[in-house]
Amino acid sequence: MTIGASIFLAALGAILKYAIEDNISGIDLGAVGTILIVAGVVGLIVGLALVMSNRDGVRDERDRVRGDRF
Repeated sequence: MTIGASIFLAALGAILKYAIEDNISGIDLGAVGTILIVAGVVGLIVGLALVMSNRDGVRDERDRVRGDRF
């Protein structure tokens, strides 16, 4: 899941949980909103972790090619 999609899910969940006051039989919009918020936050954390781990790999490979050592 991309970072943008995660933010979108969290925002959609917040809208469902806090802004919508409609009643649909058999569906608790507050619970659906909470689930979407949690899914968005988890996706955001995983997405950021993947981006950060990819950056470390790129930096290490460039250093190996140039021969730089820290």
